Amino acid sequence: MLRTLLFTTLLLSAAAQAREWTVDPAGSTLGFKGTYQGDGFAGTFRRFEAKIRYDEADLGASRFEVDVDTGSADTGSAERDESLQGGDFFAVAKFPKAHFVTKSFAKGADGRVTAQGTLTIRDRTRPVTLQVRFVADGDRATLDVDTVLQRADFGLGDGSDWAEIGAEVPVHGHLVLTAK
Repeated sequence: MLRTLLFTTLLLSAAAQAREWTVDPAGSTLGFKGTYQGDGFAGTFRRFEAKIRYDEADLGASRFEVDVDTGSADTGSAERDESLQGGDFFAVAKFPKAHFVTKSFAKGADGRVTAQGTLTIRDRTRPVTLQVRFVADGDRATLDVDTVLQRADFGLGDGSDWAEIGAEVPVHGHLVLTAK
């Protein structure tokens, strides 16, 4: 009887642990949108790393941690990309990485999942809410996250008169995952 109880307890605790996932960089993207002088543009970060642990049935055991190489921003414009790397924006020489980590997850009445976390860009850390869509199919999954950042919250574009750059920066991540 004691063995059965111990075995059942071990099985239940193993089932309650969130699953760890590896990101497939070839199929994954981390993108953003912006405006300059009223014209829209899109960009991506070519290099980022993510540690994903997720279980929709046990959101308390879930966690996202993402490091982004800010110098890998690519908007299709060499001039704009150079500006993004400079001191008025990412200040890549001093702050080469942006970092996001979740603090908690919640499922709304409509079934949508949100993640509360903190994002550090440059030397500023701010709370961020992500809209999360996770779809698993066996040992493969996709994770889509969306948020809108206020660029001034992170000191992006503070050094000069950047009034012609949009204040809001929509961010979308699409990660293709494989179970560890």
